[in-house]
Amino acid sequence: MKVHFIAIGGSAMHNLAIALHLKGYNVTGSDDSIFEPSKSRLKKYGLHPEKIGWDRYRISDDIDCVILGMHAKEDNLELEEAKKKINKNIFIPRIYL
Repeated sequence: MKVHFIAIGGSAMHNLAIALHLKGYNVTGSDDSIFEPSKSRLKKYGLHPEKIGWDRYRISDDIDCVILGMHAKEDNLELEEAKKKINKNIFIPRIYL
């Protein structure tokens, strides 16, 4: 299964991306900024985006699921493209306290 994270650099999102990668999922991601310790951890597992920023062309037809981090906004180019291609499999994680 191929999973793409929009805003992969967050403290929760990068850990989830790594966990899925270690379970055998094909994980890709993007973000407009990634700081430590997320940056080095994503690099360690080969998950750090080649280019920083959003790009609608990262949303390919072979993606099964998109996970949207809180950092990404509703007008995000990748999110708009994902809604066109795979609308039923967009997950927005939420934590309720």
